[in-house]
Parts: sequence; structure tokens; C-alpha cells
Amino acid sequence: MNVILQSHDQRFAVVHSEPWMAEALAEIQETSFPDLAPQEKIRPEHYRSHIDIFPEGQHAVIEVSTGRVVACSTDLRTRVDFAHFAHKYLEAVGGNYLTTHDPKGDWLYGADIGVHPDYRGLGLSTLLYNARHRLVRELGLKGHVAGAMPKGYGALKEQMPIEVYVHKVVRGELTDPVLSVQLKRGYAVWGIIPDYLEDASCANYGVFIVWRNPEVDS
Repeated sequence: MNVILQSHDQRFAVVHSEPWMAEALAEIQETSFPDLAPQEKIRPEHYRSHIDIFPEGQHAVIEVSTGRVVACSTDLRTRVDFAHFAHKYLEAVGGNYLTTHDPKGDWLYGADIGVHPDYRGLGLSTLLYNARHRLVRELGLKGHVAGAMPKGYGALKEQMPIEVYVHKVVRGELTDPVLSVQLKRGYAVWGIIPDYLEDASCANYGVFIVWRNPEVDS
């Protein structure tokens, strides 16, 4: 395995996902998104398809001392129509098989990112985002987009509309476990996507976020 990035303490390494990791990757998905509808969860056969279709876009974090797979991310190349950004997650990712990957797409689309609960708070998602941004630069893409899950909104949906919630998160008046982290990594909110997926924690909403490659005109 070729190491792409390492943590400062060299305890963890980012590598490209490999077929033998599929079961472990699916376990990370299950523990990261317990409220996600079963038909939308990524299973081992999906991860194997991702690796076959676009190996460069599949990242895993390995604990160096044990070889355990503890975090992962999934990406594909796509084209983005910012005037019509609303979409459904499963349609964007080809039913989780990544058959929608466009080898000539000029944006990287973040289909998934997760960290095993036993390894949260160790900066592993930062490692994965750094690997994604590195890939964007290597491929000369315009940037990285994703449908962020505002996982704190489900508990507050009776108190405020999603637009108010996202505005408060952007202003720092509320902290969302997903969106706040992405904003700190340089992403900007482009718009809100209703019925993005089926997950009670975010009341089925997605937030379309954009990170632009500073080395490319986008």
C-alpha cells in the first residue's frame, strides 16, 4: 500500500482503499450513519465497485500499528450545474455503485466519509479531507462538492426551518456535528437540498457545500 498522508504522530496513514477492506469499510459506514435508510447504506459490494471504477478517489485510514481500517471516504468525478444543484444522493452515486463517475468531470463529489466511533476526535476526518483536496489539486479539478448532512437539525426541526438552522450554523450561533466541521475546512454553503436522502438525524435534508481549488479558475 502506498501511503498518501500520515498523521503528525505517524500513528495513522491514509492509503487508497483496497478490495480486502470492503467489510471493514461497510462497518464504518454502519456505525457512522445508524439512522440512514438501509437501502442508502454503502455495503461491501458497493465499496468493491468504487475501487474498480475510480480507485484514486477511494481513501482509507489505517492504524499503522495494527493495520486496522478505522476511517474512509468515497469520491467520484462529476460535472456541476450550480443553477440546478438539488439532487438525490442515490441518483448522484449510481445507487451506491458509483456508475455515475465521469472520468472527465471537473469536480470531485464527496459521496461518503466516516470515522469509526472508537477513533473519533483524533483528526482522522481532517486527514481524509486533506487527501481529497490533494487529489483535487493533482487532477487539476475545480474543487470538491458534497451534500453535507446537517445531523443536528433533526432534533431541532420543530423549532425552526432548515434555512434558519443552516444560517445559524454558518454564523457560528449553532454547532452542527457535520456542517460546522466542513465550514472550518474551507467549505461554503451553496444551497439546501430537500429529500436528499432518508435519515431522521438531518430530517432528510442535505446542504450543498463547495470547496474551490485555489490553483484553478472555477
